[in-house]
Amino acid sequence: MGKTRTRTVSTLHIGCFHAREVILKCKRCGRTHRSRELGAMVPPGANFGYDVMVYVGKALLLQHRTEAEVVAELAEKNIQISLREVSLLGMKFVTYIAIAHQRRAPDITVEMKLRGGYICHFDATCEGRDPFLMSSIDSLSEIVLGNVKLPAEDEKHVVPFLQHIKQTFGVPLALVHDMGKAILKAVKIVFPGVPDFICHFHFLRDIGKDLLEGEYDTIRKQLRKHGIRARLLKLAKQLKQRMDANPEWTQALGTGLQDASQLANLPSAALRLLPVVNAYTLIQWTLSSSAEGDGYGFPFDRPHLEFVRRVCCMHDTIDEIIAIRHPDTWRNNVHYVRVRNALKPLINDKILWKATETIERKIPLFEKLRKAMRIAGRSGGRGLNDEGHKCSIRTIEKRVKSFRSWLERRKEYRHDPAVQKMIEQIDRYDEKLFADAITVQTASGQVVIQPQRTNNILEQFFRSLKRAHRRKSGNASSRRMLRAMLAETPLVRNLENPAYLKVLLNGKTSLEQVFAEIEIDTLREAFRQSQQAPEKIPGQLKALAALPAFPEKLISTLRRAAA
Repeated sequence: MGKTRTRTVSTLHIGCFHAREVILKCKRCGRTHRSRELGAMVPPGANFGYDVMVYVGKALLLQHRTEAEVVAELAEKNIQISLREVSLLGMKFVTYIAIAHQRRAPDITVEMKLRGGYICHFDATCEGRDPFLMSSIDSLSEIVLGNVKLPAEDEKHVVPFLQHIKQTFGVPLALVHDMGKAILKAVKIVFPGVPDFICHFHFLRDIGKDLLEGEYDTIRKQLRKHGIRARLLKLAKQLKQRMDANPEWTQALGTGLQDASQLANLPSAALRLLPVVNAYTLIQWTLSSSAEGDGYGFPFDRPHLEFVRRVCCMHDTIDEIIAIRHPDTWRNNVHYVRVRNALKPLINDKILWKATETIERKIPLFEKLRKAMRIAGRSGGRGLNDEGHKCSIRTIEKRVKSFRSWLERRKEYRHDPAVQKMIEQIDRYDEKLFADAITVQTASGQVVIQPQRTNNILEQFFRSLKRAHRRKSGNASSRRMLRAMLAETPLVRNLENPAYLKVLLNGKTSLEQVFAEIEIDTLREAFRQSQQAPEKIPGQLKALAALPAFPEKLISTLRRAAA
């Protein structure tokens, strides 16, 4: 007794062909038997083979091709496919990887135990009000352990994620994460007694924000109010037009400003253009403050403050230039005066200068702690990839405690709330900052493992996801990508890890063979579940739900509406 089905199938090694399959059913046991050869090439009911799916998945997620580029590449291989089908195959590829990852979890655990165990780094990323993508990575093997989308980064959602990691891979050697309250509570519940450390970079960044953010926000607000940057850009554009009309003199003056002897030899026609060139160059120097910094972000980099400093310096420089030239001749100084007048609103802003004076007093405190922790160093060149100086954790601990003692001894800081909060933060996280090396037993004997001081392995991981999205879409925002992607997508990065790939293949020669072993019903159920987005409360309703007195407000509103 049998049933015959015919479908059109496309594979890379054959191309497009008609597959005629006879499905047999055993009269005795009732079991159905399908073609093993066809089943090894293409999933049941599908029109594209496993090899096409693997090609598409790798192209989209590892090589960061766009759907259109993949369609064009497959067309050259005689595979006709639509953009929608490419997108769908990419999602199915992720789902197959997720199922295989879960099935090979015991072997992945063994692989990590051979290294002594695993150190669980976890963090979440989001943009705007979209769901959080939380991921966990073992810093020793660099294997992505698990991922989930959460409607909020709170205790009730983080706990199940950590419980899943614990059930799947066992208890870690240590945990490394940021200072989120929900994360700290969840760790206590799921991993009591496990060495638990906070990222030094996050700790230093949060202390810096608490110390400097109030004044820095004031500076930012006042700069927006006056629109100085826009004024300077407009002036620079006008000056550039004058310079473009005299390119030879502009070039000669540029050379002369670097060598005064050459400047003195220029003709008077060129020197008449000198105020234009000087004013333009000063404006560009001031505007270039946005590029200052080492790529760490606030509070390590403070471009708005640097802009204010440069505006002040430019204003003083213009006054000196006018004094050097002919201070009573308006015509000679018109361009300088125009720039100086554009700066007047900022120069006369008492609120701005009070905030600047206060933040300038606080910055040395932050820089002193930054130096003590030996992380996010100036001119490090690695930006957010910086993992701190390689030195003894006990040395760092000693330096931080010495800094704390110095703060307490300074009379001027005893009644400063911001400084007292800094001391409180150091005391609160003391045990979680300074991790002793962990001695573990491996197959080759005892090994001493020092947990990383930062959670940068995950920060870099999230940035790579967003860079890949920008490469494909040209869109700087990752909101749509984070909202649409399957939560398990980051697992694909494990395919670039040779040790992980060996475990996943489990003696097979290709991913296609691994996928062919996964039952179609298992795939369909996993695919259905993966597309279920976490509950997301609309923005306006979320704000209302967060009000402590929402019931009273609701009743009051309804009564007014009914009156």
